[in-house]
Amino acid sequence: MQVHEDEHVDSGRRTWLIAASVAGGVGGLAAVVPFAGSFAPSEKAKAAGAPVEVDISNLKPGEMMTVAWRGKPVWIFHRTDQMLADVQKASSELADPLTKNPFSMPEPEYCKNEFRSRAEHKNILVAVAVCTHLGCTPTARFQEGPQPNLPENWPGGFLCPCHGSTYDLSGRVFKNKPAPQNLDIPPHMFTSATQLVIGKDEKGEA
Repeated sequence: MQVHEDEHVDSGRRTWLIAASVAGGVGGLAAVVPFAGSFAPSEKAKAAGAPVEVDISNLKPGEMMTVAWRGKPVWIFHRTDQMLADVQKASSELADPLTKNPFSMPEPEYCKNEFRSRAEHKNILVAVAVCTHLGCTPTARFQEGPQPNLPENWPGGFLCPCHGSTYDLSGRVFKNKPAPQNLDIPPHMFTSATQLVIGKDEKGEA
């Protein structure tokens, strides 16, 4: 009789131990999941490096808009045909007209031309608006001709207000300026005539 009682007790003890272990395991799992989740990137962090889709249907010739990508301002500039002609006139005055020495990212192959734009949308310049000298944001000086802090034969472009570096209408730096390199051109592609994606192209995301 004693043997049967011991077996009954042992059986009950095993049942209690199993239940306690399962409960403990569930509690342990609940504690681990939020901790592991803390290693996953936040939505804000993912958004900071994610491609940016932009509607440029209202961007008229001669106008420019600015969007944020990876925490940096990026210009989308719809140049007129006259502005493209000014780009060609400026080439002889530039430090690196063919962008052989890019700044912080490789120049996309499809932008290796004087306009630094895609052939099918050559009027649209997409450039990171960060001066390659000390990181200031240049200002637009599209008007041709003499102006304060600019040469008399100014062809139109951008002026950095911090130390006077100047860039043409393709974001290429002029000779003998503090900025050593041209503005960056990020990977980008057009998904339609009026939809632009920055940070992604046919090769994938940057």
